[in-house]
Amino acid sequence: MSKRTLILWDIDGTLIVSQGAGVRAMERAFRERFHRECDLGKIDWAGRTDSWITGEVLQKNGLPATPENIQAYLEAYLSVLPQELAAGSQGQILPGILDLLETLHHHPQVAQGLLTGNMQRGAEFKLTHYQVWHYFEFGAFADDSPRRNDLGPHALRRAGARHGVTFSPENTFIIGDTPHDIECGKVIGAQTIAVATGHHSLAELQSHHPTAAFQDFSNPAALLRTLGLQP
Repeated sequence: MSKRTLILWDIDGTLIVSQGAGVRAMERAFRERFHRECDLGKIDWAGRTDSWITGEVLQKNGLPATPENIQAYLEAYLSVLPQELAAGSQGQILPGILDLLETLHHHPQVAQGLLTGNMQRGAEFKLTHYQVWHYFEFGAFADDSPRRNDLGPHALRRAGARHGVTFSPENTFIIGDTPHDIECGKVIGAQTIAVATGHHSLAELQSHHPTAAFQDFSNPAALLRTLGLQP
């Protein structure tokens, strides 16, 4: 049976919360690479890509956002991220996510991948730490573009190449916790599922008119029904 439903997951605030490991790694990397302090609290980074965030941090701290500086900053970030993940004992997989990933992984008509603002290596570090990386065979990442709205076509192309199927917009679902996730789904005509387990309230997410919105996924069956995969 061929795949017909494509599900593209965001990571931070949707699949997991790392209790600030990524922010700490970004701030530590800046300090170690450029020998000055930075405060990510001054940047609206939720739902953005790592490559966009690094450029903003550089500019707000008086450094040119050249390709060389961005690359150096990202490499420094990726070098310390595993240590910050290991130090963050309060991080967790969000409610219902393990059941959902396992159910969707074994569904014969479902392909699931990632559409995330993380660098690919950062995504692998995070999801390996929480032991769910093996559920994802493809994705679109900050390596592809600093603009999140550019990522959808990359994910669709890789999904099609992996499964030999052209996934239709009505059968493509982008799941995330920010308005940026909703927007990038609409850009490619996909259906959008918002979840209020990140930094945005349910009401705020609903104001951006996703296909559906949830407080959380503690009742996995509710999301499966929305995906058309359960009566």
